[in-house]
Amino acid sequence: MAVIETADLRKVYGDTVAVAGVTFAVGAGQVFGFLGPNGAGKTTTIKMLLGLVRPTAGQASLLGRAPGDHGAMARVGFLPEHFNFPRWLTARELLDVHGRLLGLPRAERQARVPALLERVGLGDRAGSRIGTFSKGMMQRVGLAQALVGRPEVVFLDEPTSGLDPLGRRDVRDIIRELRSDGTTVFLNSHFLSEVEITCDQVLIVKDGRVVRSGSLRELTLGHLEVDLHVGGLDDDMVADLAGFGQVGHVAEGHLTLALADEEQLPAIVERLVARGARVYEVTPRRASLEDIFLSVIEEGPA
Repeated sequence: MAVIETADLRKVYGDTVAVAGVTFAVGAGQVFGFLGPNGAGKTTTIKMLLGLVRPTAGQASLLGRAPGDHGAMARVGFLPEHFNFPRWLTARELLDVHGRLLGLPRAERQARVPALLERVGLGDRAGSRIGTFSKGMMQRVGLAQALVGRPEVVFLDEPTSGLDPLGRRDVRDIIRELRSDGTTVFLNSHFLSEVEITCDQVLIVKDGRVVRSGSLRELTLGHLEVDLHVGGLDDDMVADLAGFGQVGHVAEGHLTLALADEEQLPAIVERLVARGARVYEVTPRRASLEDIFLSVIEEGPA
């Protein structure tokens, strides 16, 4: 069942097309990576899904309801990329205020707030004022407020911004916990290695349009590079290997070969051995999400 759906969603500001007809669906319990360069329309799309911006055209639904519906929003958590919490509140008071806004009973807030602060690594700073927090601590308390109401869907817009490697690992662990609890996570991040580790599905937008989507395996399929170490390699063998894929760097018995399918590897080894070559090493390397992302961005206009 899709908990987030869009159909030809579009947003225009005057002569500027921010989102140019985006269609996708996010299943329950998925960690969904929403990627794109700056200005691709990511934040505008998130704002339309949350009912903060009215679309120019197209359809969207969140938990089966229209964006902004109070019944749906009570079941959603949101960490925006740019936030500004009241600096005079303590971390404990901030989460308590958000819990009250959600209508959580006092007893539940009293149990939930300390547990959340501990979960994001701020248990010992519960009584500290927000104004004394570093950027990384602000990010942590922001993540905690997104989780106060035990949401069914969490939107995280650059959740690891300003965090050190330990903080990013903590966020990864929290996202995994949310997924194991059945919570849907809609993640926008520039840390592509984090997305690659945590996400089930990925969608890449560019110039307000969807240019790639699918699981990580689907996105990297057909993007396999193989390093070969071959004794007795000559120009005729290199020319023969070009029939399997694109030959890259060649030097002193080493070469790289770009393939569409790893099923070609046994045939490549057989061909080389049949021609008298000595195959010392075959190392396939599937393209990373960053490789795919950069290739999409460098292709030119969407």
